[in-house]
Amino acid sequence: MFADYLPQDQLDSYIAGLILLAAAPCTAMVFVWSNLVKGDPYFTLSQVALNDAIMIFAFAPLVALLLGIASIAVPWDTLFFSVVFYIVIPVIIAQLLRRQLLAKGEAVFKQAMERIAPLSVSALLLTLVLLFALQGNAIVAQPLVIAMLAVPILIQVLFNAGLAYSLNRSLGVAHCVAASSALIGASNFFELAVATAISLFGFQSGAALATVVGVLVEVPVMLLVVKIANATQHWYAFGKR
Repeated sequence: MFADYLPQDQLDSYIAGLILLAAAPCTAMVFVWSNLVKGDPYFTLSQVALNDAIMIFAFAPLVALLLGIASIAVPWDTLFFSVVFYIVIPVIIAQLLRRQLLAKGEAVFKQAMERIAPLSVSALLLTLVLLFALQGNAIVAQPLVIAMLAVPILIQVLFNAGLAYSLNRSLGVAHCVAASSALIGASNFFELAVATAISLFGFQSGAALATVVGVLVEVPVMLLVVKIANATQHWYAFGKR
């Protein structure tokens, strides 16, 4: 719809960035969103584990397929490297660390998690600062392009969240699960999308810009979804009766 208004030399790159963003289900940020709606932590954990499994086995083939449909050629080795470096290795390290801490007792594990929690939030904020610093000039210089790239991302987030939230309500699922489900279904693993876009197309590419726009749009929109989920808890409970 916006193809005629976007820079033609970056059109394929923009499409690739949006595909990378949409194909990466969220993991770490899900815990933040779920906590804001008092979501069921065990359900959230199970969904994060499922998302990790999906990305390990399906992210590279799915991205290659979708990019192929859009006639955008990408090297498979770079996709697989992104999956291994940004998903597989961190998961293995986390599991080894978890096992080591649990071997010392549950109390030691909980204390370690309490110490790590502030660091994880700080790391996330630092990541956001770096992402916007890398694309700051492009964001300021091309406001119309940013707005057009934001439209499909906005539609994806709101549609997925609304669909999941409504389906869970119709099935009589508890709000603590339904709200988390809506947020999990709507959010994306933007860190992986940005890293893969940079690996495939470079720092200054349209793909990298599109994935950063995903961050720009997703964070405030997900906070809006959180607000709606919390404000409609009574409506959801009424529908359960």
